Amino acid sequence: MSEAILLSPPIVFILLCSAMVLLSMAFSRYAFRKKEQSAGAKKAYACGEDFHDHLIQPDYSQFFPFAFFFTILHVVALVIATVPTETIETFVMAALYVGGAVIGLMILLRK
Repeated sequence: MSEAILLSPPIVFILLCSAMVLLSMAFSRYAFRKKEQSAGAKKAYACGEDFHDHLIQPDYSQFFPFAFFFTILHVVALVIATVPTETIETFVMAALYVGGAVIGLMILLRK
């Protein structure tokens, strides 16, 4: 009985996490550390430039429709590939799901 408790996933997770913390603490004294940090060690790096007033703000408005398109199509492919074909009800549910995905893609890609 005690072996079954020790092999349960939460106990194993706690044991492994505590072992990693102990190993990290044990090996931290062997880690390479500089005697003193340089003046710019904690400053933000902006491609070698010192001024931070002109930070680039990327525009993701063209990225998100493609990301959602990719995600929707891959989830639809997963549903189609894993739907059981024994009954007509499961086929109808998968067809309704694909129809909903097509409507969602039409809404996503409208101009």
